[in-house]
Amino acid sequence: MNSNETIYEWENIVDLLNKYLRLKTIPIGMKMFEKKEDMEAISKIRRPKEKYTTDQIVAQAARLGWTVGITAEDLVMPQCSVVLGLTPRDEKWLSGKEMAGVWFETEEDSAAHQEAMHTVPYGKYQAMAVSPLISNRLTSPDICLIYATPGQMILLINGLQWKDYKKLEWRAVGESACADSWGRALVTGEPSLSIPCYAERRYGGVLDDELLMALSPQDLVKALEGLKKLSQNGLRYPIPQYGIQIDASMGLNASYGKKGD
Repeated sequence: MNSNETIYEWENIVDLLNKYLRLKTIPIGMKMFEKKEDMEAISKIRRPKEKYTTDQIVAQAARLGWTVGITAEDLVMPQCSVVLGLTPRDEKWLSGKEMAGVWFETEEDSAAHQEAMHTVPYGKYQAMAVSPLISNRLTSPDICLIYATPGQMILLINGLQWKDYKKLEWRAVGESACADSWGRALVTGEPSLSIPCYAERRYGGVLDDELLMALSPQDLVKALEGLKKLSQNGLRYPIPQYGIQIDASMGLNASYGKKGD
């Protein structure tokens, strides 16, 4: 381990996440490795015996609680491995030709989609691993992946914005939305929200009501600090329904009125 790496108390972090948001899916970490051997040295790491999509690999951690490591050779197609920087963005990939007439009307549309995707630069990494945060096998993951309903997710965002407020903005590439979540977060270091795409739901087991947030461990800790403050102010999950035909004055005063007034 690098002596400069921050040590996170993952058991406490996950306990707080579940306390404030009541998550249904296991919070996981993702880490890139410059050397395959370093990935394979992780305790109890599983290596694929078949070809998978990255969505399936992520799901094996988030749905089954496994610690799994992969290289480009373990993935079924370059659409996945390019996002992680394990395969280059070559001319064939950038053309998006295979998706023309399936996901996009023309080859020009397909190429524009490929160009718009966030992808880790090729050449630095040989491998990637995912693992439940609570397992502590990735002591310092590059990013954390949180699956949550829209109601849970907005409170997570509110927690991020409690201190040092910043407007959070995201875009959607549509198909290959993993580029909007783990791709963007790995490239920019910024919290990255996505609407998981068809492939993530078909192959990665993502539920109809789930969104995905990818964010650094530091931002996750920051969000938890904000969630604690919101909870102390009575702003908690699940968000109680007030009623659509009731005078809202009392409720608004409780959740939007200045404390002490």
